[in-house]
Amino acid sequence: MDSEAATAIDRRGEVDPHGRQAARIRARGACPALAAPMPTGDGLLVRLRPAGGALTLPQFAALARSAASHGNGILEITARGNLQIRGLRTETVGQLAADVDAAGIVVPDGPPIETSPLHGIDPEEANDPAAMETALRGTLRDLLGSPQLAPKLSLVIDGGGSFGLSALSADIRLVAQSAGYWLVAINGDSETATPVAIGSTEAAISAVGDILGFLSALGQGKRARDIDPVLLRARFPAMADIHFVPSRAAKMPLSGLHRLADGKTVFGVRPEFGQARAPDLTALLDLATAAGATAIRLAPGRGFFFIGLSEDAVPAIQIAAARHGFSAQPGDNSEQIAACAGAGACGSAFYETRTLARRVMTAAPALFDGSLMLHLSGCAKGCAHARPALTLTGSPEGYGLILNGFAADQPDERIAGGRIDFAIERLARFIEDNRGAGESAAACLTRLGTTGVSKALRQG
Repeated sequence: MDSEAATAIDRRGEVDPHGRQAARIRARGACPALAAPMPTGDGLLVRLRPAGGALTLPQFAALARSAASHGNGILEITARGNLQIRGLRTETVGQLAADVDAAGIVVPDGPPIETSPLHGIDPEEANDPAAMETALRGTLRDLLGSPQLAPKLSLVIDGGGSFGLSALSADIRLVAQSAGYWLVAINGDSETATPVAIGSTEAAISAVGDILGFLSALGQGKRARDIDPVLLRARFPAMADIHFVPSRAAKMPLSGLHRLADGKTVFGVRPEFGQARAPDLTALLDLATAAGATAIRLAPGRGFFFIGLSEDAVPAIQIAAARHGFSAQPGDNSEQIAACAGAGACGSAFYETRTLARRVMTAAPALFDGSLMLHLSGCAKGCAHARPALTLTGSPEGYGLILNGFAADQPDERIAGGRIDFAIERLARFIEDNRGAGESAAACLTRLGTTGVSKALRQG
């Protein structure tokens, strides 16, 4: 799980519906699957990944309507390209599940398997990851269904091509090398994962089965990093000599119109801060359907691709997307902000994250040079972002500023609620005044450090 949803738990182990206990424990041992929704500050949350990350437009519209009827009408797309539906209640989860079935949406059992979003479409991909997912689930059904596997176990299948998955970390990675040939690696992204096997589709599936067997034997909650290196080398004696083609970083941005190698086009959009309101989503889907779109592909980076739109139809859809709260142009500053649902949508949050995000984009353009991520967390749970970032955490007293860390970390500076706009403007001016030639915002903040930033915020 990407930590988009973590339950606040007090010292007695009881759920804290307001998220305001000083000691919070991130619910790292669970993922909010459809069969086991997770309590959050705004009710129950369900995360689901359709097979292959693919939906028809009517299926996506049906999910939006169900979210409005049975939840709070907010759909989120996570950093890994999975769907979340928020604000459910115990009595409405079953109704959502019935709507999913009625729409013909297939959500496979077992751990989610993330696949390249343009699988089967992109002529540059070496192998079809959707076909590999089907083969894995069919061959390793019992192992993938083992109750001993960690609920957050992650598998990635990267077929290569225009939009790769090199940045996604996973317990188990399969990376296409050439036709019918795969690399299997564990515990990391394309740069940090450890290669263990390389070979045919059948050999790769066998290697994945062995890794799952190791994890099942280790017991529930164990991840690939916990596998004994001695056991790993004994099973894969040739792992030290593997020569492979690294997964290419995604050279295609998510948002905007993109032409594939065969001349076909895909159009990527991203809900503002990864969150879509059901009426806005259904309106955009209706317009895209009328313009000829035939399918949806969920994508890492909190967005999705429309498949089937002609290039001529895109400009009108771009305008409509912006009107309904979707980024449809590459380089939009909102792509550098991770914001949770915030006050008004989540009972745990102490401020309206989306409102503050818009103010920051206007008041502090110096932050948005692409070098850092701004994490706006309504409380210390940090549901929206699981990696270190420039973070503003909400609290009863105001805000905690963390220069490079998590929402639950000790703040580097505390900001009273009424001074947040001043602090944002001061921070932006501080970067502009002190940044060296060619220096990024992130490098500037790192160089000047906590002492410099604190001094700047306390001036005036």
